[in-house]
Amino acid sequence: MAKPLVVGLTGPTGAGKSTVASAFAALGCEVIDCDRVAQEVTNRPDCLTALQSAFGNDVVSEGRLNRALLAERAFSNAVSSKKLNGITHPLIMEEVRRRIAASGKKVVVVDAALLFESGADALCRVTVAVVAEPELRMRRIMRRDQITEVQARARMGAQQPNAYYTSRASYAMDGGIDAAQVPEETEKLLHVLLSSSS
Repeated sequence: MAKPLVVGLTGPTGAGKSTVASAFAALGCEVIDCDRVAQEVTNRPDCLTALQSAFGNDVVSEGRLNRALLAERAFSNAVSSKKLNGITHPLIMEEVRRRIAASGKKVVVVDAALLFESGADALCRVTVAVVAEPELRMRRIMRRDQITEVQARARMGAQQPNAYYTSRASYAMDGGIDAAQVPEETEKLLHVLLSSSS
């Protein structure tokens, strides 16, 4: 069987990336959710031990990761975020490679917030960035995660600006459009991706 077209999907938190990923899945693409892969990987004993030594023994209790406490420490500043990524990214990449190889689909979408920072874009033939205005993203994050404006801004501050994504991606998509328009826009984009890669 021919190798699948591997599409990297990225964008800052609250931009609408997950909605676009769901639209790709509905169109028959395999979607590898790197957040989900990360959750599985971070439950491994080797990863738990590394996280404890980096962020404190109390981030793991009774063999389980306290994700809220880890997030609080890891996303408090750029240095801590980088430390977390250094531990988890190599393990996540290894698992993503395995899943791409095992997929029988024509198109595999690698859904990763840190696609470029982690080097996962090297696994992809094309990349798509979903971006939206900061104020809209902030409102979405507050509603989605039930957090304050201060917490939402801190999360956004730990990420790159829109220009970082759009300057690196092969294609950009406006995540600020109405949710009802997303399936149609994603289908149009998929046609472009398939025709440009054939």
